[in-house]
Amino acid sequence: MNRTSNHLVASFKDRELSSIRRDELQDLLDERAKRGLSFSVVDHLRWDLRQIFEMAIGEGYVQLNPALLLFTPKEPRRRERRVMNLGEVKQCLEVLDLRERLIVKLAIIAGMRPGEIFGLTWGRLSDTHAEIVQRVYRGDIDTPKTYQSVRKAALSCSLAAEVEAWRQFAVDTKSEAWVFPSERMTPLSKDNCWRRHIQPRLATVGLGWANFLVMRRTHSSIMKQLGVDPKLVADQLGHSLDVNQNVYTRVSVEQRKGAVEQFEAALVM
Repeated sequence: MNRTSNHLVASFKDRELSSIRRDELQDLLDERAKRGLSFSVVDHLRWDLRQIFEMAIGEGYVQLNPALLLFTPKEPRRRERRVMNLGEVKQCLEVLDLRERLIVKLAIIAGMRPGEIFGLTWGRLSDTHAEIVQRVYRGDIDTPKTYQSVRKAALSCSLAAEVEAWRQFAVDTKSEAWVFPSERMTPLSKDNCWRRHIQPRLATVGLGWANFLVMRRTHSSIMKQLGVDPKLVADQLGHSLDVNQNVYTRVSVEQRKGAVEQFEAALVM
């Protein structure tokens, strides 16, 4: 909604869809790219436009989709998709207090999204899994991001034990109570928790660049490094196998070097 309002509605205002031409749409993407928006945002705008006009065709407002052949300009900056290695994960966990360490473990070890973590209630936690049926998004209680996001995220034994340790400090442990409440007993704000309690601690050990998305990528990448079935990882993260392999998983140079060494060794056998 924010992307559509700020970039599409603001640009075309009350124009009728049938009056909008392909070159205008491409000019919009080109201009946003030159303005400095990330590749991801500009690419999402291209996808938004295609879907809007597909819906317009279905509803009979237009006959052709002018967004069908749009392309994402090369100019947008692409951020490096960084991940933490095992040593950095250990450093990260060592500098955090109990609550923040549990939040970060749910992100890295269990592969949960931040909205899912802060949307947890005690009744949705067991000694084997966290049941994901809601999330906190921009301060509102919302449904999970996608159909696949509704799932049971497995918890390791030690992670389940840390959940129980945190329960001992909880003011309210009723089934509907938030696992991570604010002082007002509403869901804890992800941004406030990150800025005040997590990011400053990570910065002390050189991990100030990390964030929740890095942690999900780290989960996927380390799982691959450990040889875990990609389908299991995708189900744990709550998205498709394609997204897991092509978006979240990063393969280190060391791993790729090992692969080409194996290839070369096979040639001389």
